[in-house]
Amino acid sequence: MSWAGPEDIYLSTSLASYLDTNAVLEGACERVIVGDLYCDIPLGLYVIRGENVVLIGELDLDKEELPSHMTCVSPAEIRRAKKAERESSELKGMMKQRMDFLDMD
Repeated sequence: MSWAGPEDIYLSTSLASYLDTNAVLEGACERVIVGDLYCDIPLGLYVIRGENVVLIGELDLDKEELPSHMTCVSPAEIRRAKKAERESSELKGMMKQRMDFLDMD
C-alpha cells in the first residue's frame, strides 16, 4: 500500500478502525434451521468482536419471507430436532468408517 497521499493514510486508518470496532446488538435473536423446522431463539444483549464481523444489517420483519414449507417450532422442539440430526450424522459417519474396507472404486 502506498503512503504517498493523505487519501491513502485516511483509507488505511479507516479500515483499521472498522476492524477494531465491536458490535453490540440489543434484542438479538438466532434463527436455528433444522430441515423444514426453524425457531428464533432470543439472545437479548449480544456483543460481537469486530474481527468476526464481515457484514451487518437489519432485517425488515414486515418484508421477510420464508418458504411455505418452513414450520416455526418451540426452542425445545428445535433442540430435539438438532440433536436427532447430529446423532443421525454421527451414525452415518460411523457406518461409513466401518464400510471403508469395501472400497468399491
